[in-house]
Amino acid sequence: MSDIKLKYNEEDLQEFKEIIHKKIARAEQDLASLKAAYKNDADNGTNDTSSSFKSFDEGSEVMNKEANVQLAIRQEKFIRDLNNALLRIENGTYGVCRVLGKLIQKERLRLVPHATLSIEAKRKQ
Repeated sequence: MSDIKLKYNEEDLQEFKEIIHKKIARAEQDLASLKAAYKNDADNGTNDTSSSFKSFDEGSEVMNKEANVQLAIRQEKFIRDLNNALLRIENGTYGVCRVLGKLIQKERLRLVPHATLSIEAKRKQ
């Protein structure tokens, strides 16, 4: 009989759940900040500057907004991945590498709780 574990016990899963919930809360705060930053269309006090400086500043502002939008999109995906990890906990598939079918190391899941691949499988990609 093999002593390879096929899934994590309730205590481990509870620890991962707490990590995931904390990461979701933080990610949602960060997302709200990013959204506020790119939705904020108040000017930055450029009314009284010359038009050449104003257009440069507006171009810079557009680039900042685009960067914030991209960051917000990544943050939304991160939150979605974390929520999917919670679903895997509920359905009993959490922590199992989707390629090799082995348990993903606890250390990896503590750092990347939404991981679906073991380090070994990730390296093979």
